[in-house]
Amino acid sequence: MRRVKEMKYKLSRKERKNLIRIAIALALFAAIFITDKVIALGSVFTGGAAWVFPFCLYLAVYLLIGYDVLWRAVRNIAHGQVFDENFLMCVATLGAFALAIYRGVTGQEIEGFDEACAVLLFYQVGEWFQSYATGRSRKSISALMDIRPDYANIVRADGTTEKVDPSEVKIGDTILINPGEKVPLDGVITKGISTLDTKALTGESLPRDVEAGGEVISGCVNLTSQLEVKVSKEFYDSTVSKILELVENASSQKSKAENFITKFAKYYTPIVCAVALLLAVVPGLIFGDWSTWVYRALSFLVVSCPCALVISIPLSFFAGIGAASRYGILIKGSNYLEKFAGADIFVFDKTGTLTKGNFAVAKIVPEERADEILRLATIAEKDSNHPIARSIVARYGKDTEDGYTLTNVAGQGVIAQKGEDKIYCGNEKLMAANGIEYSTPEGVGTVAYVAKNDTYAGAILIADEIKPETKQVISELNNMGCKTIMLTGDNQKIAASVANDIGVTGYKASLLPQNKVEEVEKLLSAKGSDDVLCFVGDGINDAPVLMRSDIGIAMGGAGSDAAIEASDIVLMKDDLKGIALAKRIAKKTMTIVMENIIFSIAVKVAILILSAMGIADMWLAVFGDVGVAVIAILNAMRVNSKYTK
Repeated sequence: MRRVKEMKYKLSRKERKNLIRIAIALALFAAIFITDKVIALGSVFTGGAAWVFPFCLYLAVYLLIGYDVLWRAVRNIAHGQVFDENFLMCVATLGAFALAIYRGVTGQEIEGFDEACAVLLFYQVGEWFQSYATGRSRKSISALMDIRPDYANIVRADGTTEKVDPSEVKIGDTILINPGEKVPLDGVITKGISTLDTKALTGESLPRDVEAGGEVISGCVNLTSQLEVKVSKEFYDSTVSKILELVENASSQKSKAENFITKFAKYYTPIVCAVALLLAVVPGLIFGDWSTWVYRALSFLVVSCPCALVISIPLSFFAGIGAASRYGILIKGSNYLEKFAGADIFVFDKTGTLTKGNFAVAKIVPEERADEILRLATIAEKDSNHPIARSIVARYGKDTEDGYTLTNVAGQGVIAQKGEDKIYCGNEKLMAANGIEYSTPEGVGTVAYVAKNDTYAGAILIADEIKPETKQVISELNNMGCKTIMLTGDNQKIAASVANDIGVTGYKASLLPQNKVEEVEKLLSAKGSDDVLCFVGDGINDAPVLMRSDIGIAMGGAGSDAAIEASDIVLMKDDLKGIALAKRIAKKTMTIVMENIIFSIAVKVAILILSAMGIADMWLAVFGDVGVAVIAILNAMRVNSKYTK
């Protein structure tokens, strides 16, 4: 089978255009700046207008690199949005130009043209890095947008097919899916055998084989052969629609850190503008030397721009959501990502979440006669549709002899008879009713006793299968210092056995759906203010608990629609390892967010003080703004790295 290759991020047309513009402006600026330092462009011509020559050269570079910043500032001011980074950049750079012109006209050494160009040039470099980082983070999420189907091939009554919008297809209609086409709607295969690419939905790179009678979900890609599918859900209710809605709404759910930064920037920017104005005016009135204080105020404005915080914090969360989606983990908003980083109480539903939710043979006693016991039991149970009978037949996996007359004994089991031979397969009541002595095997589950011709042959223990990754995930969460609690409707004996086997720190048994809500309410009231309780479930009866918990995690691949709707995190692939992976991504995201906040504020405060004291010039101010922003953006990009489950 071929593996689906992960596409590399390609620069958009706009990003390429801006990169070329930055490169040209940087080359021109370097040539002019070096020439200016070698021969002093202000001295090329003599007279009071000597400043015009360097002014024109630097102005050309300034307009080339900054025309869009100037336009955005004017447009935002016209719309009532004054105090943003565009306004700060324009005031600082135009002020530097005005100061340089003033110094040139008054016969002083010309200073400011190069710094004004440098501010805008490096600001645009920072903006480009932001665009690139956002594009890389968006790649995983936008890949999900590619799963939106463009059309569906509906099969008409006369056998012809017609391309229609997926929203026009009704439940019960038959659609045709050709190789290479997206599955437009959820349904059941009625004809055909093929292979589906499910990477966009589950993060699983290996394709999945399907055949008639199997279910398909919208958003997959049909790879090999034609399929006919009977539609089971309308488009608005299909898997692809629900996923796209989750992704589109994810960015609207802001974290506390993002809300803090938004409020911070709202009040911070006007305050620093007022401080810069006071720094320019008050010392100038007291000490004179206006150009010195205006220059300090302009440097103060440049470094005060909150780009590093305003850009890098949302970008970090966006990268975290993108990284999770690449592994089939849908997080419905950065607020849930932030909260999940501190999750320390994990409550699991048992059936379908920690276990597979289906019966399987767990033990055969005596083991040395296992094949013969399974053969006898299969003869008796092969025509039954009971889950326990199906598990026995599936475990044996071979053909058996025919010709037996099967008699169902209500509440006891099955007797298979052929001539003088009799096979008994059932519970202890069947053994007792026929005077057969038997022994009960150790273990927890349902026991099927097997006998032949009134002689006890052995017993088969059938239990719900524990998922292969369950023990590993529980162990990893326990090692992280988290509490792991299992809730189940099974009896005390079964619950205790499963809990002991997988290693959870606690469990509650014999619970009805409403009892699960009560237990979660008790855990919520008992937990500390900083604790975060997560509930993991998959069934429709889990929806109330998913809604009530701090973080609801739904098993999306086989989970009910109600559970997925009620949850905050969806594991599109039914793999519990996604929980520990999502927690690692969330913790890494929050670590980087805090690093960026502390680093950005510390550097900015230091350079603001140095600028006000006249120790830092505008070049250091450029680093304090653009340099810090670029470093913070590059740090945020680390969230969207590769992870292992």
